[in-house]
Amino acid sequence: MVHIRFEGRSLDLPETQLGITTGMNDVAVKEQVSRHLDVNANRLSAYVVDRRPSGDVIVRPEAVYG
Repeated sequence: MVHIRFEGRSLDLPETQLGITTGMNDVAVKEQVSRHLDVNANRLSAYVVDRRPSGDVIVRPEAVYG
């Protein structure tokens, strides 16, 4: 499952729907997500790809603390 947080929206999609496969690097994952969202890939440049032990992937804005 891929969880996407983008501009206040939250989406949960299967990897197959996004074309994401095991071993893809962060740039490739963000490119697939940007295609699905129909936005330019540079809009996700400051986003983080977080891979969970369960196998899920989270694409989210970078968190800033402090």
